[in-house]
Amino acid sequence: MEKSLKRTKENFFTKDSNFYKTLFKMLIVVALQNLVAYSVNMADNMMLGSYDQNALSGAATVNQIFFMVQQIALAIGNALVVLASQYWGEQRVEPIRNLTGIALKLGLICSIVIIAICTIIPVPLLKLFTNDPEIIAQGQSYLILIQWTFVLFIITNILMAALRSVGTVNISFYISIISLIINVGINYTLIFGHFGFPEMGVRGAAIGTFIARIIEFVIVVVYIVKFDKKLKLFAGGLFKVNKSLRHDYVQVTVPIMLSTVLWGVSVPMQTAILGHMSADAIAANSVATTFYQYLKVVVVAMSSTSAVMIGNAIGRGDMKRIKSDARSLAVIDVVIGIVLGIALFLLRQPLLSMYKLSDSATTMAINLIVIMSFIMVGMSYQMPVSFGIIQGGGDTKFTMKMNMISTWAIVMPLSFMAAFWWKWPVEAVVIVIQSDQIFKGLPTFIRFRSYKWIKKLTK
Repeated sequence: MEKSLKRTKENFFTKDSNFYKTLFKMLIVVALQNLVAYSVNMADNMMLGSYDQNALSGAATVNQIFFMVQQIALAIGNALVVLASQYWGEQRVEPIRNLTGIALKLGLICSIVIIAICTIIPVPLLKLFTNDPEIIAQGQSYLILIQWTFVLFIITNILMAALRSVGTVNISFYISIISLIINVGINYTLIFGHFGFPEMGVRGAAIGTFIARIIEFVIVVVYIVKFDKKLKLFAGGLFKVNKSLRHDYVQVTVPIMLSTVLWGVSVPMQTAILGHMSADAIAANSVATTFYQYLKVVVVAMSSTSAVMIGNAIGRGDMKRIKSDARSLAVIDVVIGIVLGIALFLLRQPLLSMYKLSDSATTMAINLIVIMSFIMVGMSYQMPVSFGIIQGGGDTKFTMKMNMISTWAIVMPLSFMAAFWWKWPVEAVVIVIQSDQIFKGLPTFIRFRSYKWIKKLTK
């Protein structure tokens, strides 16, 4: 009995040093990639903001559409990772190729539908977000070109998800760096009309993004064809019809797609709630959220990394190792959350000194950052565990149910009531809006400790 207890205690965490080397190497690269990708959008906003407010607002309106495109690409890619990482754990490459082909077909269909909507009804689409005719005109000018990047973005992200499922992540970081340099360079040249080029404003920003997306796509395809030694994606079987794998992929994709897209719809609605409260609320929330999002890239990277590592472990079939890997990841999540929360709290004054806000907006921003510091800890646990470990382990329905209930049955109704019925202060409304990051922790922990999320999906 004593030996058994000792062995259980020793195996609670994974002792394999290679596990931690792989984890932190992938985590750092994916976090840097996410940081660079987020910086691309920030650079666009800063340049257009210094050029013309209506140009900035027009591009920001179109970016609400692009945000939904991102969620669709994310859902398709995450579903691919859930299945492909398990097959990679079994060292079976052909099913991964076939699954990638299925994901690419779905991505292409979604792209065609989105582009058709943007082409046929651009003005009614933009009017969902604003009624200002000047902003709509600027947004339409931006959307005419930017809509064609949607298909490139979705396909590129699916291919990078396939590479990520087999542990290849460096190429994603290099692509993001190149995209940032090209996008910023072209934007600077064409938005303002430098180096003898015409001043094109918002259309210049669209051209910069369009060229950057083309180069991203070309780089990832060239890498897969010439340099990838794991997948050999074009060696055969990419678009081979396999009804069994297609059924498996649909079973995994539907819950992930519903969860991701419905959450994506709620985000602009939450922003709109604060936007209707006061001008100070808009400014304070914008500043606080910017800092929060920059640190959140680490948590998102941990979710992606956890999904790959847990999928690989399930593919290998070592049940004890799956559980110890998962426990190790969950504890690391908590540690990361505490570190990020403390960092956000300590940096609140230096970061706010970079902005010119009114006294009331500054006070509100400080309060919101303090709130976000605590939210960061809860989010750093529940997101990587629910989306990384549990969803990555094959249990996609749990995260779908939890997110749909928490977002649409609890958070959204309470947020509207807190803001417009009870007339609570902005800080209290933000707590309600972000509260799901805390209370989702308990059901996530209960599901995690049950280990019922471990599902072998390969055949």
